[in-house]
Formats: sequence, structure tokens, C-alpha cells
Amino acid sequence: MATCLSLTLLPLQLNASTTSEPTSLAAPKPVEAAEVKTLELRLNEINSMDKSNMKSAEKKSLRKEVKSINHRLHEISGGVYISVGAIILIVILLVVLL
Repeated sequence: MATCLSLTLLPLQLNASTTSEPTSLAAPKPVEAAEVKTLELRLNEINSMDKSNMKSAEKKSLRKEVKSINHRLHEISGGVYISVGAIILIVILLVVLL
């Protein structure tokens, strides 16, 4: 089993050593950066509003807007998130297999 694992990792290590391009994450596009800025400004504007005089329908529409803005911000930011449980499971599997 150790041979199988070493053979699967060997080509990846050889390929990684031959590339000379720098490995970095792509910078966000200026359009996305501007959109993020406007979305954050809108969120700050909503948070600073006095909601005590609003009707429940207006509050509900603001909540929907905040939820959609947060969803859009998460889409733009991207990234891969791993939960703590998944990390523990991966560590246990590595200990058992190795």
C-alpha cells in the first residue's frame, strides 16, 4: 500500500518541480472589486438605518436584500471552506492508512 501511495505522489512532485511559473491566486477583477465596494456600502447603509419606524413589510424587504447581498458577496469571494469535522475525518483517515 505504501508503494501505491508513493507512486501516485511521485508524478505530482516531479511535475511541481519543473514548473517555473509563480503559483499565486488570481487578483480580483476591478469590476468585482467595485461591485464588492458598492455592496458593502449598501450593507452599511442598511445597518445604519432607523428601523423602528418601518413597517414589517419594509423590514422584511430589507432582510431579503441583506440576504441577497451576503449571498452575492460569498459568490464573489469564492474559496474552499473545510469544516472542523472534515479536517478531523481526514486526519483520522491519514493516520489509519499510513
